Parts: sequence; C-alpha cells; structure tokens
Amino acid sequence: MRLFYALFPPREVQEALRPVQERVKPFRGWKPVEPRQLHITLLFLGEQPEARLAELRQAGQEVAAQVPAFEVTLGGTGYFPPTGSPRVWFIKAAGAGLEPLAQGLRQALGVQDDRFHPHLTLARKKGPAPRVGPVVMNLRFVAQHVYLVESKLDPSGSKYRIVEAFALNGSEYGQGEAEGSGRHPKDH
Repeated sequence: MRLFYALFPPREVQEALRPVQERVKPFRGWKPVEPRQLHITLLFLGEQPEARLAELRQAGQEVAAQVPAFEVTLGGTGYFPPTGSPRVWFIKAAGAGLEPLAQGLRQALGVQDDRFHPHLTLARKKGPAPRVGPVVMNLRFVAQHVYLVESKLDPSGSKYRIVEAFALNGSEYGQGEAEGSGRHPKDH
C-alpha cells in the first residue's frame, strides 16, 4: 500500500482554489490537481506492507491526540523547485499545528528525514509550460483531523482512499468526520 498522512481542507476551500488552478489551464504542460484531492501532506510513507497498518493507525491516533485543532492559512503560491523549470505549483500553508504534527509522526515512526515544507499542490507540470504569476489567497480553515491515506497510481492520475481519520485534540467532530461539510468519499 502506498500511504501518506495528510490534512484535507473543507470542500469550500477546495472549491475556492479552483479559479486559481484555472490559471494553468491555457498551458498544456500543467495538470491541475482535482479540487477534491487537494491536501497538505504531513508525512509521505511510500509503499508499506498491510501488516504495518496497525502501527500506522496507532501513530496517527497518538500524534493527533497531542495536537490541538488549529487554524491553517493558505497564503501565496510558489514553485518546486523555486528556480529553473518547476515541476510543482503550490500554495503555502501555515498553522501552529503543522510542524508538531509532521515532526510527531516522523518521531513516532522513526523517520529520519526532517524536511517539511507545508504546502498544498495546485498543479504538476508534465511538459514544457511557463510559470504563472503569483497569487495570494489568504484562505483559512480549522484543521480538526489527520488522515491516513492510500494512494493508488492510475494512468489518469493518483486515486486517494482515506484509510482512517484521527481527531485532533479538542476537535469538535467525532472520528471519521471530514473537515467542513460532510464526509470525504472513500475514493477521491
């Protein structure tokens, strides 16, 4: 299973980002991420054996329980890499709980890589295409859950399935409820 931990913004935030993503549509080299798949990756795990799911669930639950629900701000856009030909166009994310969640998950699972650049990928570049101008959004939402997500690679793009949701400390919603309105579908 190809797995990662992530935060998903509520549907209204995902939809608010759609007009920003439209800016890359005139260029064939850019492929916007489906709005319902927009997320902030906290820790990418890659291929993991199913036998490890219990450990991954326990780590997610324990780390989420230590971090209070917090506000996330989606600010301005940027590129990875920042110079040369970019492969990813993203919007920067900031929030008091982002680093504690990412660091807590790394520590709980013994991951040595300490790189964490909180962002939400808006589009990926699959071929030659120009950069688009900067955009500042200043969108905000309250993160209340961490999600363990399975990613399946498909010729049409990655498909996501939420394996489990872990409520942050003080979250007003029960486990398994998605941010904002309604639940996330099993498959994105």
